[in-house]
Amino acid sequence: MADPLLDRVFLERLERLTLQWRHSFPGLVGGHNVSRYPGPGQEFLDHRHFHHGDDLRAINWRAYMRFEKLFLKMFQTEPRVPVRLLLDNSESMAAVSREKFTYACRLAASLCYVALVRLDSTIVHPFGSALGQRFICAGGRHRFSPVLEYFTDLRPSGRTDFLEVVRQFVSLYTQRGLLIVISDFLDDADCERALHFLADYGHELLLLQVWSEEDRNPPWMGDLDLTDAETGAQVRIRVDEAARSQYTAAFDEYASRIRQLVLRHNGRYVGISTATPIEDVIFGPLVRNRTVA
Repeated sequence: MADPLLDRVFLERLERLTLQWRHSFPGLVGGHNVSRYPGPGQEFLDHRHFHHGDDLRAINWRAYMRFEKLFLKMFQTEPRVPVRLLLDNSESMAAVSREKFTYACRLAASLCYVALVRLDSTIVHPFGSALGQRFICAGGRHRFSPVLEYFTDLRPSGRTDFLEVVRQFVSLYTQRGLLIVISDFLDDADCERALHFLADYGHELLLLQVWSEEDRNPPWMGDLDLTDAETGAQVRIRVDEAARSQYTAAFDEYASRIRQLVLRHNGRYVGISTATPIEDVIFGPLVRNRTVA
C-alpha cells in the first residue's frame, strides 16, 4: 500500500496554523481572521458618535451615564476571504520523476487542511494549458478525506499556458481574494505577463515556486539529447561545468524576477526545493513570511 500523502502526526502540527492575508476585502464576513474593517463581531475595536438610524443595541450605556452622550461600540469583523489555489499539473511537474508533482500536491493538501481547521473554504483548480475542473474544500477538518483522495488521484498532463489560464480565471472569479499558485513556473511563453494580469485585477498573490534539484542544477555532463516534457521538442547540446554554472545562474535570475514582480504588487513569494522536507517549509519560510501563522 502506498504511503499516505500526509501522515497524522504532521496533520496534528498543522492544527495550530491559520492562513494569513495582507489585504482587507470589505463585504465578506464569517471567517476567523481579523480585518481592518469595522462591523459585526466579538472583538472590540473603537467607539464613534451615535447617528440616527444606528443599532440601539450597540450603544455604550455606561459611557452615556458618564458623559451624557451617545457612543456606538464598533467591533472587528471576521472576514471570510475567498481562497483559491491553482496547482500546476502540466507535464513539466512530472519531468524526470513524479517527485516534484507529488511534493506540490502535499503542499497544496497541507494548506487546504489548515483552511479546513479554521472553517475557511478553498477552491482548487489544477491547470496546464487551461483551467481544470474545480474542487471545493470546505466543511471542517472531518471533510479532509475527500481532499486527500483528490490530490492522490491527480495526474499531470499537457503543457503550460499561464496566459490562457489567467484569462479564464479572471473571467470566472470577479470577486477579489487570496490566490495561491503552486507551480514550477516553467512556461515557454511569458509567465510574468500573466502574473501582472492577475495582480492588476486586485487578487492578493501568494506564489510557491517548486523545483527539483535537477531543475536548478542538472547533474548531466557531455553530449546530451534533450526532449521537452511538454512539447516533445528535441535539442542536442554539449554540457560542461561552465554551461551548468550559467544555467543555474539563469534559473536563479528567473526565480528572482518572479519574486520581485509579486513583491511589487504587495504579494508573497517562496521558492521551494523538493529536497526540503514539507514540514520544514511550512514551519520555516511559510511562517516567516506570514503565509501561515
